Amino acid sequence: MPDLISKWKQGLTRTRNATFGRIASVFGASQLTSASWDELESVLIQADLGVDESTALISALKKVAREKGITQLAELQAELRTHLLDRLDDPSDLIIEPSPYVIMMVGVNGSGKTTTIAKLASRISKSGKKVMLVAADTFRAAAVDQLQIWGERLALPVIAGQQDADPGSVAYDGIQAAVARQFDVVLVDTAGRLHTRYNLMEELKKVQRVIGKALPGAPQATWLVLDASTGQNAIAQAKAFTEAVHVTGIVLAKLDTSAKGGMVFAIQRQLGIPILFAGLGETEDALEPFDRKAFIDGILEGMPTTSGG
Repeated sequence: MPDLISKWKQGLTRTRNATFGRIASVFGASQLTSASWDELESVLIQADLGVDESTALISALKKVAREKGITQLAELQAELRTHLLDRLDDPSDLIIEPSPYVIMMVGVNGSGKTTTIAKLASRISKSGKKVMLVAADTFRAAAVDQLQIWGERLALPVIAGQQDADPGSVAYDGIQAAVARQFDVVLVDTAGRLHTRYNLMEELKKVQRVIGKALPGAPQATWLVLDASTGQNAIAQAKAFTEAVHVTGIVLAKLDTSAKGGMVFAIQRQLGIPILFAGLGETEDALEPFDRKAFIDGILEGMPTTSGG
């Protein structure tokens, strides 16, 4: 557990230093004034919570301050932590069954999707399940090569087609192979899509339909990989992908390289899609189940804790 806590704190260093760390300077003053409310709201917006989420949080804190008669900023610190914690959810326990359980992975170009798939495959494989990778990103040869390299490294089979092959056909073949060879989990890599390109999103829908033809009920999950460094732009991406292929979970890649971790709050509030995992480093084991308490502790390190949550 100490290693996990330090991993979260280290992974959130940039977010903490760039924005949330400034909260400490706000609380450096003694008296709670209208100016301190304005400054705190400004810091929250700059931390990529978004204007609506920041305004709602300040309103909630003002209500608590009135009800409890809080006049000193120091007294407000624990309330801020509690309210931030309440705005996040821990994901439910993942039930990866029945077999084969097909997870379709989607995301924009450069989001870190293929590397994230490898990290997920490593984690699921270590839990004792037989994992197969399907390289349905046929438009980018490097993506297929990258997934095959990871497959060799993790000793996992990779089903791939020729470059520019129909991605639906590759996905179909992969699912059929997983059924025939009795694999437990199939991770399908799809081509990175610009969420603003209608024809590309329509093709993604087609891949999802083909997967359903190969195995009725599949994909049982569709996970969206978001680059945490994109901040509020990730919200627009998530909305577009959800409308196209009904995203059931989000994996935050590159959280350790981002200063915009506050976007987590906006994702939860605006989309209601569970954040399942967060990338906290480059190695294959640097993908952790999302933990709201560890996240809050990481961005507010040094501030008073509460017994709540």
